[in-house]
Amino acid sequence: MRQKNAILTENLTKRYGDLLAVDHISFQVNEGEIFGFLGPNGSGKTSTIRMLVGLSQPEEGRASVLGYQLPAEISRAKRYVGVVPDVSNLYDELSAQGNLLFMARLYGVPRGEQRSRADRLLKDFGLYERKDDRFGTFSRGMKRALTIAAALIHEPRLLFLDEPTTGLDAAAARSLRGLISRLREKGLTIFLTTHYLEEADLLCDRIAILVQGRIVRIDTPAGLKRLVQTESLIEFSFRGDISALAGDLCSRLGEAEAALLEESRVRIYGGDSPQIFDAVLQFSRDNGIGIEAACTIRPSLEDAFLRIAGLSPLVMGTEKGGGKGKGKGG
Repeated sequence: MRQKNAILTENLTKRYGDLLAVDHISFQVNEGEIFGFLGPNGSGKTSTIRMLVGLSQPEEGRASVLGYQLPAEISRAKRYVGVVPDVSNLYDELSAQGNLLFMARLYGVPRGEQRSRADRLLKDFGLYERKDDRFGTFSRGMKRALTIAAALIHEPRLLFLDEPTTGLDAAAARSLRGLISRLREKGLTIFLTTHYLEEADLLCDRIAILVQGRIVRIDTPAGLKRLVQTESLIEFSFRGDISALAGDLCSRLGEAEAALLEESRVRIYGGDSPQIFDAVLQFSRDNGIGIEAACTIRPSLEDAFLRIAGLSPLVMGTEKGGGKGKGKGG
């Protein structure tokens, strides 16, 4: 049986003046899958989403959402689409239930179903006991959960989910990822953007990697990781900051490549393992910086991202805690 497309784009293009933010991208999202859309700030993620939800129009190409052609049929498509922004759009002064009832009215949910839908979502998200408490009193994780619940009040078929766990502690992030997985099990299609590559690995059925407005690869997480499984991966931790010395280290590695993960931690890809250990030991002696630890590791989605996008994971890491100053090309 042929799988239906929840989203289909062909040569979708967006410019802002001289900036080509989205460069003729084509992809499809199948109904019922979690589709990851990954890339650093400025890669075109936000611009793509804005076109798909009707907030801006493409200069070239075409797109459809749930079979509705954009932008001509965007008002019909919106009935079946939920959008969760990276910053909550709910009201601090309203209660949890009050926010959901307000969103139900905004989405045109029949009056007789508004309260029952709100209460069901509050129970599903573990917030029913706090239904009368003001949104402003909630923890960050609870706020994020209620923001997602609000986007589901009109029972959409497609959910755009932007950076769902940014800023959450480990327990809250784990709980929210479990909730996202359960939504998929109920048949909801989810278009997910995240800077957390391990999160994409856990949640996504397929992932598109976007760099400078272009999609450079679409595959399953396992398929992406297979691209780097034949390479040697060695990680070194030093007893000091080597940021200023990274160029010296790279020059000693021959065909191998290095990615600075933190100021004192580096991951080396490819090359001959004994030669790499010799080179790093000599680098350590020459610069008077001891080695804290060294280990070979299994390739992760982060490693695949580095090889495919040609970017250091450090670029992604610097954006995880921020995301507030995103430009139009994000």
